[in-house]
Amino acid sequence: MECEFPSVNSTSDEIREILENTKTIAILGLSPDASKASHRVAKYLKEHGFKIVPVYPKEDEILGEKVYRSLADIPFSVDMVDIFRKPSALVDIAKVALERGDVKTFWTQQGIVNNEAAELVEKAGLKVVQNKCTMIEHTSL
Repeated sequence: MECEFPSVNSTSDEIREILENTKTIAILGLSPDASKASHRVAKYLKEHGFKIVPVYPKEDEILGEKVYRSLADIPFSVDMVDIFRKPSALVDIAKVALERGDVKTFWTQQGIVNNEAAELVEKAGLKVVQNKCTMIEHTSL
């Protein structure tokens, strides 16, 4: 597995603005397992006023929220996609995010970088944050 350094990333000021203006976050790869980072981060975000939308291939409910099988299946507007998936999945996720037309921010969690996907969504006008934890960034505000 080859690691990438983010060639596209938002500044600290942009991240602050993103988190202040985001209301609904689709969390791709949100595990029902409370010991997993995706679960802890989603729980934190929900407790801090964000509407979380779990996207996971199994389960019907996680953290009291209806689970969707894919980003494309969510029938309402989403401000941000917060991604806990392998870098190889990100180009396809980026394409779906662009097809939706409502996603404003494409965010990948710590250790997750795919510059091809990031450049694709950035060229279309989305904000991009790579290799950063939404919970850590929100806490630092």
